[in-house]
Amino acid sequence: MLQKQIVVGLDPGLESRVASYFVQKASSFNSDILLIKNEKRVAAKSIMGIMASAIRRGDSVMLITNGHDEEKAIHVLGDILTSGPDE
Repeated sequence: MLQKQIVVGLDPGLESRVASYFVQKASSFNSDILLIKNEKRVAAKSIMGIMASAIRRGDSVMLITNGHDEEKAIHVLGDILTSGPDE
């Protein structure tokens, strides 16, 4: 299991388009992936959970990955949270 504290750098945050991209990327990994904001845990593969978290620029979140591809997942998803999608 890996965990990483991340300060969200996206402006305005995980709004619907970026949240959808984030969930799509998270779903491409076999690892279990959680985001924790203010002690509220949500599955990173759940668009409803991510949207309900209202993650904004400057928020501090904990990204937790657990599984055989956890290293790649934490790197890719951490990059999305800090700088956005590479589209």
